[in-house]
Amino acid sequence: MTQSKRETERKYEPPAGGLAGLPDLTGVGPVASVTAAGPEELDAVYHDTVDLRLAGSSATLRRRTGGPDAGWHLKLPLTGDTREEVWAPLSDDVPAALRELVLSRTRGAPLRPVVRIRSTRAVRRLHDAEGGVLAELSLDEVRADATAAGGGRGEWGELEVELAEGVHAGLLDAVEKKLRKKGIVRSDSPSKLARALRDTGVGGAGVPRTPDGVVAGSSGSYVLSYLREQVGVLVGLDPAVRRELPDAVHRMRVTCRRLRSCLRSYRSVLDRRVTDPVAAELRWLAGELGAARDQEVLRERIGAALDGLPDELVLGPVAARLRVWDVSRDEDVRSRTRMALGSPRHLRLLDALDELVRHPPLRSGAGRKPARTMARAVLKEYARLAGRMDLALARPSGRSRETELHEARKAAKRLRYAAEVARPALGKPVARLGKQAKAVQQLLGEHQDAVVAQDTLRRLAVAAHGAGESAFTWGVLHGRERAGAEARQRELPGLWRAASDPALRAPLEH
Repeated sequence: MTQSKRETERKYEPPAGGLAGLPDLTGVGPVASVTAAGPEELDAVYHDTVDLRLAGSSATLRRRTGGPDAGWHLKLPLTGDTREEVWAPLSDDVPAALRELVLSRTRGAPLRPVVRIRSTRAVRRLHDAEGGVLAELSLDEVRADATAAGGGRGEWGELEVELAEGVHAGLLDAVEKKLRKKGIVRSDSPSKLARALRDTGVGGAGVPRTPDGVVAGSSGSYVLSYLREQVGVLVGLDPAVRRELPDAVHRMRVTCRRLRSCLRSYRSVLDRRVTDPVAAELRWLAGELGAARDQEVLRERIGAALDGLPDELVLGPVAARLRVWDVSRDEDVRSRTRMALGSPRHLRLLDALDELVRHPPLRSGAGRKPARTMARAVLKEYARLAGRMDLALARPSGRSRETELHEARKAAKRLRYAAEVARPALGKPVARLGKQAKAVQQLLGEHQDAVVAQDTLRRLAVAAHGAGESAFTWGVLHGRERAGAEARQRELPGLWRAASDPALRAPLEH
């Protein structure tokens, strides 16, 4: 059993004079009163791999006793001051559920104790006018000891301000402004663990080193920066997909596409003999995730369309049939996703991506200026899209055109992502082209969703008819989806004229 919550906090150097040095926070924003609690004695043993893979990705795993939430805590980075905290009950060993959630980071390497951190904590709670808790200020006296024989020790004080769930992050800014007036400044360590690793001599997570041969400001530096960012996103999304959090599968699938597109578009920068096998594995992973995402899209699309129908157009047990269809497929697609993420193939892919960004197979284009190499790559993707659009628009209405439009959609994605990689280097001109590519992609995506929905609705109608139910409602929904697809096709030529305006490409061609 696990539970999770979002934790938003900031850490500061302790005030001179301890608690007496804290300012009165009554009246700061919605704070109406401040109460005291504690002291608490907290004892936490942090676990990591030998080479500190969790710390290196800003994640922490600890077994803590004392305080109101004793147990195992896994903290995963989100954005800004916020982290996801997953809690599991106390046990001697790392719970299997938490081992699974850190697998994308550990790659199966053993977890072991690395440092023990004990804290004596005094707490001040900030309340609103109704007595609800808005935030907690915790003043900790910290002692850290390396767990290995001969390890060092560190001692320090720390002030932490943590928001209660659901409280607007603006309160942190208001509290910080008050603290600064008292000379209380932010800590230079992002977490207790980071400081403990440093002070005890265990080690720490350094900034990734720029690979040899990569020159700052070169095409290679921009491509590798993008790849490194997206690999981090892929690794970070893994636990969210395993926990079936909303939109996690979609975001991981898009990340796979971004990585794959980058590797394919910038073959003048990275040797395809190395990157093509990685791109093939990214395609495999996106495909395994695709079943779950496609099911999610269809469920939401058909359900919303059904809810929008007038009562007189709903004949028979259509809602029940839709639920049966969803449930019958849902477990299969979820199982497919779980099996993919739990497979050695997935871990090998993550290892290959790490190796790629650490030791990139650079080609001559990597050392050239972005205005040459990256602009050429973006224009090549534009030419690919233009060719696909010419084929699609020349086809008569029907399946052949739908197939070509789907291929054009994929080409629009490649152009969009190639522009995304180049945007930090080439600025507004490539950003404008990428924006137009995104508009084309989205319209073609709406068209493709309508096409896929028609096929599903036809199967639902056939199943309903075979069971002696009315197929009328499914036919109504099918007709609406067909009309929607035709409307998107009518919109496409005008949108493409805007996206293919030579003025968009001119700055990249010189």
